[in-house]
Amino acid sequence: MDIDDNRIDDAVLALLLLGLDDGRRAWKSFDWDALDRLHAKGLISDPVGKAKSVMFTDEGLERARSLFREMFASSPASSEP
Repeated sequence: MDIDDNRIDDAVLALLLLGLDDGRRAWKSFDWDALDRLHAKGLISDPVGKAKSVMFTDEGLERARSLFREMFASSPASSEP
């Protein structure tokens, strides 16, 4: 099966919002390869290290919120996490 890494990355970025804490910090409990790709794209801080969370960049947080609404909201009026 061919896997589209970009679609996986979009889903992981959107799901990181579920662990959002302190405005832009999110728990890094996802696939390491996906987290590394999101970091390479400039959307999150470097996931390598002892910290159990990553930080969204401004662009990453905006894109995560947009993707979350697009993928998971039951209606356009749903509130965002």
